[in-house]
Amino acid sequence: MQWQQRLMALLIACCPFAEVGASPASASAFMRLAVVTEQGDTLVDEAVPAGGRWCIKWQHSVEHFTVLDCYRNVAGVMQLERSHQPDFAAGLGHIFGRGEQVSDGEGGYWINAINEPVTNNRYVLRVGSPAVNHRVVWPGGEHAPVSLSEHAAGQRVTIQLIDPHASPRE
Repeated sequence: MQWQQRLMALLIACCPFAEVGASPASASAFMRLAVVTEQGDTLVDEAVPAGGRWCIKWQHSVEHFTVLDCYRNVAGVMQLERSHQPDFAAGLGHIFGRGEQVSDGEGGYWINAINEPVTNNRYVLRVGSPAVNHRVVWPGGEHAPVSLSEHAAGQRVTIQLIDPHASPRE
């Protein structure tokens, strides 16, 4: 019993120093992925730990195959990590010097190692029709997919990685 009291006293005494020496990355390691409509409706609000990944998945409007644009939380920075494209259709393709194109083994390809930071951790997407079905998916399955087209077809949404500890923007 006495050792428990000493342990508790030690923990209480050390609490003020818990963040001493913490790196800036550790302060922003846990971020939130938010997708918000122009009207301010939140369609997605999920925790994304450092290294966490999510993708925007959609059907190409001409060829009707699935495209994936995959992102990652890199120490609080949203980065476009990779993209999967089953074909070189309109608007798609690999740009030399931007990532590495590799076969997916099924006739399509991945563009890996894009690792491109997204300016201000946010971008605007005009959500496609239900046939395009823009959706947020989690490669690890940690959250349920969310169809943006089901809730905001034809509208602009902001996809953003937010530090939940930061002061609100004015």
